[in-house]
Amino acid sequence: MPHDTPLIATIVGGIGLAFILGTIASRLRIPPLVGYLVAGVMVGPHTPGFVADQSLAPELAEMGVILLMFGVGLHFSLKDLLSVRAIAVPGAVVQIAIATVMGSALAWALGWTIESGFVFGLALSTASTVVLLRALQERRLIDTEKGRIAVGWLIVEDLAMVLALVLLPALATMLNASDGAPGVPSDASIWGVLGITLLKVVAFVAFMLIVGRRVIPWVLHYVAHTGSRELFRLAVFAIALGVAFGAAKLFGVSLALGAFFAGMILSESELSHRAAEETLPLRDAFAVLFFVSVGMMFDPMSVVNEPWPVLATLLIIMIGKSVGAFFIVLAFGYPISTALAISASLAQIGEFSFILAGLGVGLGLLPEQGQDLILAGAILSILLNPVAFGAIGWLRPRLEKNALFSSMAGTKSVAQASPVAPEVGQQEENRVTEKTGHTILVGYGRVGSLVGDSLKSGNLPYLVIEDSEKTVFALRDQGIETIAGNAAKADILRSANLAEAQRIIVAIPNAFEAGQIVQQAKAANAIVDVIARAHSDAEVQYLTDLGATSVIMGEREIARAIIDRVMADTQPVLTPTEEAEEPVIGAFPNRPEGLAAEPHTEENPPLGREAGAA
Repeated sequence: MPHDTPLIATIVGGIGLAFILGTIASRLRIPPLVGYLVAGVMVGPHTPGFVADQSLAPELAEMGVILLMFGVGLHFSLKDLLSVRAIAVPGAVVQIAIATVMGSALAWALGWTIESGFVFGLALSTASTVVLLRALQERRLIDTEKGRIAVGWLIVEDLAMVLALVLLPALATMLNASDGAPGVPSDASIWGVLGITLLKVVAFVAFMLIVGRRVIPWVLHYVAHTGSRELFRLAVFAIALGVAFGAAKLFGVSLALGAFFAGMILSESELSHRAAEETLPLRDAFAVLFFVSVGMMFDPMSVVNEPWPVLATLLIIMIGKSVGAFFIVLAFGYPISTALAISASLAQIGEFSFILAGLGVGLGLLPEQGQDLILAGAILSILLNPVAFGAIGWLRPRLEKNALFSSMAGTKSVAQASPVAPEVGQQEENRVTEKTGHTILVGYGRVGSLVGDSLKSGNLPYLVIEDSEKTVFALRDQGIETIAGNAAKADILRSANLAEAQRIIVAIPNAFEAGQIVQQAKAANAIVDVIARAHSDAEVQYLTDLGATSVIMGEREIARAIIDRVMADTQPVLTPTEEAEEPVIGAFPNRPEGLAAEPHTEENPPLGREAGAA
């Protein structure tokens, strides 16, 4: 049996090495994606040793882009997208123009032709979908005003690059042709290509809004009623990949845009949360392969051979584009914090840049040196993108104190319900709650909201820490004191006055994030009562080891409640003599071992009181 399996070798080599180097990077307190990129360099053709298949890796990476954009669409709605159109459309167009001009200027300085400069500048103007979304997700900004603007901006860039890819061959013929050369397309034919492309995009959007909005939710609801989790998972992947592929083949739009619209249509269904959970594992795995494929294309010697052109390219990507985006956002009346977040998000380039560069070289528009500079600029900007986000905390207070920038900045907010409320993720400086002896409730989702309702009905003082902008505004409208941000950060817990709190309830479902919060809480107040939730015995042990006072495992409590109900329905009728006997608390002899009820003490409170009395 032949064992020439390039697909398996590429997946195993890419993911295996990415895991090892990503783990090392994490231990060194460096973002794991740095390890993924280095893994790509190591399995690429420019370094000795194993070389992964260069034709398969980009296709596997495209799967990650599709699933990632589908997941973003699940958390987005058409209303969210339209709410940022006033800034996303003109902002993206102006920023693309600025980056193209700067790239053309560098190309002119290097002695290239005008058409080479145009393609080079265009390739430097568009941000990477994967990098931008991963950065927003890691910082919990996807559901915030900043996240909506960044994603809307990204969609406009995506559409602009689709148009560029369609028009570039026609423009290349015209730009490269010598005087009087045959076959030069007329202005009418170019406008015709542009018109057809726009019609295809409009047709795709109309098709998704009219047909997809009805068919996609119906299919998922039908599959959900079969009761098969396997079929449901298969349906989600079939919809995400099928719509993306169909959008590219039938309508000429990008795979990423097709997947985004599929997710956005599905977001209107109550099954969207479950669909997001089902796609998460494969989405993360293929997203890692994207970074590996980027690393494979990078030649480390290009930095040594052409240091100054590489540095100039990097400055255009990270400084030129970012400064342009910063002033554009300020010009639309948004605060400095929003302008900085958008600038950092766009301070990198990615997949569309590689496609444009490859097409440009193939059409004879771009020299191979230009492609090398684009690849070098991409990998270096991706490596340094976390630094750009880290610089926000240092730049923001200094810019806000500057009279010129503060006069330019506004207070506009997409959340019209509370236009001047602090944004999620924005530190509410120098403000500490006046509450003492209170409960800090971290997370206001399905569990947290029930806990909060019980605390409120019991007149127990409490406040909420939440990172979802919509939830923050809703809670503040109800008069509930809410701190916007990530509870794992010491400054957020300090604002909640953890030192004088009676307890902290960590109601978020992710045990790893909950563990970080438990550690921070215990470090700030060693005697505070910490109550957390878990989904397995391993998670219970993990949170307990980190200092949690009590960990509630949902599955165990569900089992207890079911058995309590069953045993209550099957209680024997007692005689008067038996009724007079002292009852034994929780004595259900028929309970399965491990679920026998114990006396309700502080260590084992009643089922109905665990959330409310916490």
